[in-house]
Amino acid sequence: MTQWYEKLFVDYAETYDKETFTQGTLQETGFIEQELNHDKTKRILDVGCGTGRHAIELAKRGYQITGIDLSESQLKHAKQKAKDESVNVDFQIADARHLSFTNEFDIVIMICEGAFSLMETDEMNFSILQSATNALKEKGKLIFTTLNALFPLYHSVKDFMNDNLVEGNSNNNSFDLMTFRDHSTLDIEDDYGNKKTITCNERYYTPSEITWLLKTLGYSKIAIYGCEVGNFKRDKPLTTEDFEMLVIAEK
Repeated sequence: MTQWYEKLFVDYAETYDKETFTQGTLQETGFIEQELNHDKTKRILDVGCGTGRHAIELAKRGYQITGIDLSESQLKHAKQKAKDESVNVDFQIADARHLSFTNEFDIVIMICEGAFSLMETDEMNFSILQSATNALKEKGKLIFTTLNALFPLYHSVKDFMNDNLVEGNSNNNSFDLMTFRDHSTLDIEDDYGNKKTITCNERYYTPSEITWLLKTLGYSKIAIYGCEVGNFKRDKPLTTEDFEMLVIAEK
């Protein structure tokens, strides 16, 4: 059965790159560089790399990077972009739940819900964190963004569902307080002008859940911050007004 996130990213690459939530690439890449101490010997894995916006920018800055994604359509666009920019990125089609890497990378990034939180079950989402952790070297670092459950919990669920918070034109939201999952329909137009309606199922996480999951995987340092597109930084406390959270975990 084809899942909603697989349907979404078919013929969606050019449109995706024009979305407002993808316009912070330069600053976000700069933040990742800071977390690497600008050490270009470090190897990077970009999980759910999509059209390669972070991977290509990092490669342009001299870093060795591998990008994986489940979408053949997104990766095809990413490879063409890398070719046009004359940079080398190792793009691979792969399922983030079952990566073949072991102790290979200094840092793993999953930005803008790159795989994590999109899966149909909590176990599948956890397997993504587990797989990313396995790919890291002994002193490796994991950086990712995910949906912040404090937002819908603090605001009334009615207001949350009525607000236009999901990319594109979403409607018929149903936030489940028992599972912290938001079920909604998303109306989009693909790169060829075809209109599609996607039934989405996304998991929101509390900071305590994320901390527990990462401690289970053996991380010794876990920091969680508020997240804004194009404004990643360590001095922004997470609040109930943040739709996403920025997570930085070190082994």
